[in-house]
Amino acid sequence: MFKQLRNKFLILNMSIISALMITAFCVIYFITYNNIQNENVKKLNTLSASPQKVDVSLSKMGEAVVSLNYSMSFYIQVDEQGKIQKVNSFIDMTDETYKKAAELAWQEKKNNSVVNVYGKKWMYKIMEQATMVRMGENGEMHFSTDGGQTWTVSDNYHRTNSYQIVFLDVTDKNDTLTSLLITFLSVGIVMLFVIFIISMYFANRAIKPISVSWDKQKQFIGDASHELKTPLAIISANYDALMTNKDKTIKSQEKWLEYIQNETTRMTKLVNELLYLANNDEAEIELQYSSFDISQTVNYVTLSIEAVAFEKGVTIIHHIEPDITIKSDVDKIKQVITILMDNAIKYTEQNSHIEIRLKKIKKRIIFSVKNRCIGLSKQDLSKLFDRFYRKDTARTYETGSHGLGLSIAKNIIEKLGGKIYAESDESDSITFIFML
Repeated sequence: MFKQLRNKFLILNMSIISALMITAFCVIYFITYNNIQNENVKKLNTLSASPQKVDVSLSKMGEAVVSLNYSMSFYIQVDEQGKIQKVNSFIDMTDETYKKAAELAWQEKKNNSVVNVYGKKWMYKIMEQATMVRMGENGEMHFSTDGGQTWTVSDNYHRTNSYQIVFLDVTDKNDTLTSLLITFLSVGIVMLFVIFIISMYFANRAIKPISVSWDKQKQFIGDASHELKTPLAIISANYDALMTNKDKTIKSQEKWLEYIQNETTRMTKLVNELLYLANNDEAEIELQYSSFDISQTVNYVTLSIEAVAFEKGVTIIHHIEPDITIKSDVDKIKQVITILMDNAIKYTEQNSHIEIRLKKIKKRIIFSVKNRCIGLSKQDLSKLFDRFYRKDTARTYETGSHGLGLSIAKNIIEKLGGKIYAESDESDSITFIFML
């Protein structure tokens, strides 16, 4: 399930990023393409309006140098059938090249289009020119064009049309666009690969706490069901015992009713603890902050629990620094101290003692409860605050514990912005500590 969730996350993430990258690259490419195309068209229109003059000078070495403002271009004049009449060019190319260029341009007849002639790309524009032909006085026939050229054509005076095709070399500009496209493709592929690796890493990190939470939830449901199963079984068994002796008085059946009452009380306590944890898991729980003397609070809780300790023969040793004031939720702090002390009394050895310490170090309040018992390993210590965790599950009913107290204490301390943890001497003791 979580693998499918991760894959969906990756697909969605890569789809969005790919769409954004393709859009960005397309926008950049088409803007560049339009700018180059407009520049070529503008230059071609300028050449069409007036043929460019080639500024040729000699260098110190005696070599011909052409002005940088010169554009690689040439002109071809053709008749109405597209046959070449005249070529005006400063470029050293073969007659076959000029003929091929004229043929391709005349076949397409699309101004500002590009033709490919022997590996070179030429943008062209076709312009119509009117030609007037007349008979000279000496019998010689002449014609004139809009460009001012004159040559002999026929024996009759008439008007004919010719066409001038202007060609502009755009090979370098097209190569630039091709290089840009190849660069975008290469960069895009590399970036997508890198983004995929990064997305995979963060997807696994994002899924991990969800997976852990899911596993804990399943364990929580299993543990809660187990905790409820036992008292329900006892209640059912005692009910059967009552129904077996229907004719007897309530007084004679009192022990069965007492068992049912005890298990009902246990179930009520468990349900209340579960509801408390569920409510306190909400981030918006309200805390009532006020300033109070935590030293007096610890003394008050200690006095209220001494009777329980006395019944078990447990002595409470105090090391409480007086007059320590703190701003927090007094009821929540009392609840945590009660949970820790109750836990210590339940699990300490018979006729032993527990040590309670409260001190202030700089701006930190440190409270600890230490009890004598078989210590825990580091592996067990890390699980102490998990819900329903008990190292000795056989003693559950003996101690009346469900394994939720420490989890509740941790939840409260973390809500108050503090820290709670446990330390253990594996030979004979365990200490619970919280800091605020």
